[in-house]
Amino acid sequence: MYFHASILALLLAASSSAIPITEATRRQLGSSITESDLTNGVACKAVTVIFARGTTEMGNVGSVAGPPFFAALATDIGAGNLAVQGVPYAADIAGFLEGGDPTGSSSMASLISQAQTQCPSTKIVLSGYSQGGQLVHNAAKTLTTAQNAAVAAVVIFGDPDNGEAVGSIPSSNVLIICHAGDDICAHGDSILAPHLTYGQDASTAASFVAKLVG
Repeated sequence: MYFHASILALLLAASSSAIPITEATRRQLGSSITESDLTNGVACKAVTVIFARGTTEMGNVGSVAGPPFFAALATDIGAGNLAVQGVPYAADIAGFLEGGDPTGSSSMASLISQAQTQCPSTKIVLSGYSQGGQLVHNAAKTLTTAQNAAVAAVVIFGDPDNGEAVGSIPSSNVLIICHAGDDICAHGDSILAPHLTYGQDASTAASFVAKLVG
């Protein structure tokens, strides 16, 4: 009886003295499928990533490519310098077959405008995975000259529109990551193993962005 009471006391003490996990720490761990810094009114950061998840992924940033990328970028530029906003949209198969969900594409464009207005000094990074890449392409086509100038970098993982320009954003500021054997990057519609491993490219993507926003 005394043994169990002692264990309970230790657990309670540990619980009461535990250090809360901050937003920055959580992001460095790549542990969230939802990121809403912009819409939640979080204080402006030096860099704002607007990310669109892939088809059927949960939350608003998914889990395959987004969180690993955010974690790597937070390490490269400092977690306190990074804001992340996911694009809310259906992320269903119909949207992919349509060339990227129209509502999601409009939402991404609106978030770009919001970021520029809300945080005029922030450097915007557009990113997406799979169908999210279609949204990046679609949203980029609608940008004004001023909005284009605010976009510092673009990173797309498993791009269904591979080979196409991203609006009027300079190609030197765009990184398209496509794995060999990824049918989606070959303009197909089959989800094969190479399409599911873009988390391994997080460091490459983060380094590319860090150089452009540094």
